[in-house]
Formats: sequence, structure tokens, C-alpha cells
Amino acid sequence: MNVAVIFAGGIGSRMGKTVKPKQFLEVDNKPIIIHTLEKFENCDAIDYISIACLEEYIPYLKELLEKYNIKKVKHISKGGETGQLSIYNGIKAVYDDEEIDKDAILLIHDAVRPNIDENLILENIKTVKEKGNSITVSPAQETIFMSSDNKNIDNILNRSHAYHAKAPQCFRLNEIYAAHEKAIKEDDVNNWDSCSLMFKNNYKLNFVLGKNSNLKITTIEDFHLFETLYRIEKESE
Repeated sequence: MNVAVIFAGGIGSRMGKTVKPKQFLEVDNKPIIIHTLEKFENCDAIDYISIACLEEYIPYLKELLEKYNIKKVKHISKGGETGQLSIYNGIKAVYDDEEIDKDAILLIHDAVRPNIDENLILENIKTVKEKGNSITVSPAQETIFMSSDNKNIDNILNRSHAYHAKAPQCFRLNEIYAAHEKAIKEDDVNNWDSCSLMFKNNYKLNFVLGKNSNLKITTIEDFHLFETLYRIEKESE
């Protein structure tokens, strides 16, 4: 069983002033979250979808699911105070569902990362089955350096061995749930993402190569970049 956990609990503060949170902004008259959900809805390998959403936007989300004929969403949970807690709420809804196997494969994905395709979803599922987990990455294309004081360069990494972690990030349900439970008990609720949390728990992490165009829409520049990528793809169809 393969379950997509989509987290949409943020307000998008880095987007600046917008009428709605970024996940509900529209491209081609369709909210970004729907662009994302459709990728999982239309993939036959995905059985269910669990969403963690800003609590005040849950009624609106339900309207969108009806309008755009998204049928696979089984759980909608309220978002948490941090991104990690939003993910946890989405995972817990799956874990508490007696109809879902505890060793189900979870594909954890940002609601504002719509530029994925079915091949990426399938490759991640395959890698989890073979190796236990799977992190989508893209190769670093520019120099990456480390700075301990945010002023001076301490170390320059070998770019040929550097990657950007993206999504989906995929794990067995029982393992990622246990890691989240442990983190909450230790009040460790501000990890950057799921792979950071699992790395802390000494998991050997495997990755799948994705595209740099698999961007997370964080700023207004990201929004316009996705608009452009979407238009180019649509014109080439």
C-alpha cells in the first residue's frame, strides 16, 4: 500500500503579502495544491492521500477537492505549529487508520511542490521496496560552502558529491511514525525535513535523482518560475 502525505500547514510568510496562503494561489486558474494533488491522484500506484492543512482553510480545501474531483484523499488533519508537526499530523492520521498497513509506504510531499511526475513517484516507491527508504534529490549545480558565522567561508564542498534534498521523501509508515514520536517526546520539532529527522535516528538513507525543476514554491520568484515552467510544458503537449 502506498500513501501520499501532503503537508499544507504553512502560511507562506516568505511569499510576502498575498491574498491567500501560497498553497492556494492559482496558476492557470487552479490552486497550487490541486496541481500537486493531481499528480498523486492520477498515479495508479497511489492508494490514499492524507493532507495536513491550515485549520481555517480545511473547509475551503474540501470544496476544492470536490470541484476538481480529487477522490483519493482519505484524511485531512489540521497543520501543526512547525512544518515537522504538520507532517506528523498527516502521518498520525494514516497510522491511526486500522485499514492501512503499518508497513505501508509513505510518500511525504510539500503541497507547494507541484512540478513532479509519475516516473518520480514510481521510482521512489521502487527504491523503498528495495532499500527501505528513498529521498528525492537533485545534483548541486553551483558551489556550496559552509559558514559557521554566516559571514566567512569555513569550507567549500565538492560540488560533484553535493545534492539538494527535495521531495517526495519516502519511508515505511511504522519507521517514520516512530521517529516522529521520539522527536516529540524530546521536544525536537524543528527539523528541516523528514530525511533530516531520519538521519538523526541513524538511518542509512537512499536517494533517487530528480530534476532541479522540482522546486518548492517558497518566494514570489518561485511562484513565477513555476508559472513559466507550467506554461512551457503545456505548450509542448
